[in-house]
Amino acid sequence: MSVNRVLLIGNLGKDPEVRFTGSGRAVARFPLATSEVWNDQEGQRQERTEWHNVVVWGKQAESCGQYLAKGRQVYVEGAIRTRQYDDKDGNRRYITEIIAQRVQFLGGGRGADTPRGVPEDMPAAAPSAADDDIPF
Repeated sequence: MSVNRVLLIGNLGKDPEVRFTGSGRAVARFPLATSEVWNDQEGQRQERTEWHNVVVWGKQAESCGQYLAKGRQVYVEGAIRTRQYDDKDGNRRYITEIIAQRVQFLGGGRGADTPRGVPEDMPAAAPSAADDDIPF
């Protein structure tokens, strides 16, 4: 038995970037920061921030693009996936991403600019074979 499940609560590092595949399916990408705080052996407060590349598909991706902004806190539930690609110079690169099945909008956000009726919990949108067709 194996499990690939990720649960994150963090803040967006920048506004989501939404694009569409050749077949018209929306895909949103954004960096998510999670931080942990602890006291070291000398009692000094330490903090470490980890950055996660989040990918969201379908209607949920469109909602993320419409309602989320840099700094907004979100809950992300999904799976870890590592893929490879060749950069513009032909070098093989690897990227690890969180493929989100669920994104829940939490506190914070665009403040007064946030429209009323913002969906707080988006339905799951399972990735399909088009995952390899990410347009960026």
